[in-house]
Amino acid sequence: MNVTDRLETMSIFVRVVDEGSLTAGARALSMPIATVSRRISELENNIGAELLLRSPRGLTLTDTGQAYIAACRRIIEEVAEAELNARGEFTTPRGTLTMTAPIVFGRLHVLPVVTAFLRAFPEVDIRLELTDRPVNLNEEHLDLAVRIGPLSDSMFIASKVGEVRQIICASPSYLANHKTPEGPDDLAQMDAITFESLMSPSNWQFGSEWPQKVMPIRSRLIVNTAEAAIDAAVDGLGFTRVLSYQATEAIKAGRLVPILKEFEPIPWPVHLLYEPRVLIPQKLRAFLDFAAPRIVTSMA
Repeated sequence: MNVTDRLETMSIFVRVVDEGSLTAGARALSMPIATVSRRISELENNIGAELLLRSPRGLTLTDTGQAYIAACRRIIEEVAEAELNARGEFTTPRGTLTMTAPIVFGRLHVLPVVTAFLRAFPEVDIRLELTDRPVNLNEEHLDLAVRIGPLSDSMFIASKVGEVRQIICASPSYLANHKTPEGPDDLAQMDAITFESLMSPSNWQFGSEWPQKVMPIRSRLIVNTAEAAIDAAVDGLGFTRVLSYQATEAIKAGRLVPILKEFEPIPWPVHLLYEPRVLIPQKLRAFLDFAAPRIVTSMA
């Protein structure tokens, strides 16, 4: 199998896996299923290892297949980037930039930068996914992610653009009917609204030193979104802990009041995360240079 055939077969292999079956892959490629099956079998024979386990329920990658498809994706992307470079797409910002950010942070701090960037770079389009679920840049073919929180060791390049705090706040009406807490111990006698994705509903951690102080909390309400926790706190049900940017609007409007600032945990970093490449497309480089200082300013 020559280099051209090998690259084409790699593309077939990747497409079949992405589509979930030989039939769906063949349909997407407009190729006979017998041809697709033969090409993948030839690939396995040349490698000397099984890549796919075939069953009536679909396809499953073997361990070798998992490693090989990751390599295929990198090779195909590098070839595509070389072609884009030859056409000038690595010298002038153009094309579609795909990125993701947390929902509320994205709306408040990323979307305004995106719209300004699009006005400044008319040859670039952006697909922005706002989601709070963990997103794998490689698997979902994204150029860039905005990540909040400590980063695990990875191959990605991270550019820090700010920090967010874990704040405790309550409505003025709730604090008027209860003694304003002076320390974490006082919260044991008060009503908590817990944003479960952020912390345990039974105990919260306080302070920036290790080990942190852990206090039992009585959660009158447990919710799975920050917006619900904030709405319940504004309504006077109790105090809640959310990330600082999530409560910015309510605090500015006077609907919530931050408390116990001196007992907050260490702030979480905010990073722009992207995959290292031999050639960084100008659309990505231009966005990083444009967005980073503006996000820093918007969070100040």
